[in-house]
Amino acid sequence: MDVYLPIAAVTQDVFVLLALGLCVGFISGIFGVGGGFLLTPLLIFIGVPQAVAVASSANQLVGASLSGMLTHWKRGNVDFKMGGVLSAGGFVGSAAGVALFTLLRRLGQIDLVISLSYVLLLGTLGTLMMIESVGAIVRARQPGARRRRLHQHTWFHGLPFKVRFRRSKLYISALLPLGLGFGIGVLSAILGIGGGFLIVPAMIYVLGMPTSVVPGTSLLQTVFIAASVTVLQAMTNQTVDALLALIMLLGGVVGVQYGARYGAKLRGEYLRVLLALLILAVGAKLLVDLTVPPDSRYSIVVRE
Repeated sequence: MDVYLPIAAVTQDVFVLLALGLCVGFISGIFGVGGGFLLTPLLIFIGVPQAVAVASSANQLVGASLSGMLTHWKRGNVDFKMGGVLSAGGFVGSAAGVALFTLLRRLGQIDLVISLSYVLLLGTLGTLMMIESVGAIVRARQPGARRRRLHQHTWFHGLPFKVRFRRSKLYISALLPLGLGFGIGVLSAILGIGGGFLIVPAMIYVLGMPTSVVPGTSLLQTVFIAASVTVLQAMTNQTVDALLALIMLLGGVVGVQYGARYGAKLRGEYLRVLLALLILAVGAKLLVDLTVPPDSRYSIVVRE
């Protein structure tokens, strides 16, 4: 059954959009990521304009991430204080990111920037996560092997404005989560991601948070950052397709509930391997698309 998306100005099959939302929601629940790193490229693959895919993905992430966060909250696996600090930095970063998005769109370079940014980010992060996760699995299987610490104390752990995060059992500078939130806010505005695939490893390896509270806390900050990006994109660029986001949200809310239950049964090392494989697969597809010659060498566009 086809439906016309007014802002995207394309026609799509409703069941395909529902299936995308369901799959991305399931992944979001398993890994504690918003799923935007997967949803935005998938929308681009099926023909949704890149600017609309970015803004509408952020919109869809709000509902799906809220559903997953509530599931983790019921289990007591959310650090609200840490999530609040991350969200505060994310609000500022999202405003800066939307301003940069608007500038790139006026210059006619936003599509290229989105594709290249995804290839670089996903390729680098996926490779690093795969190396670390496979190494952790190998060490765990060696008899008598010493467990490696997830994070090491470096100079940035000595920064001022230290705050105690009791749920995460941390006493660190608030500048660390504020800076991480700011960076995620900028990327969320430009790439339509919740930032979970970046913030989850950062929480574990940089902040040193326990793995048990990372997914729920990540989804908490995703809710607030994605909401701010959605409002700013709608007001500034008018690229949010509410109908597109609503259809995917219906599938995403269902998928995230099953994903959260399934993810609780897997070990952290294996979760990170699966996430790394997903990240590398999406990055590889985007890279291939960038290298394939277009059907037509020239196109006619109307500049705003």
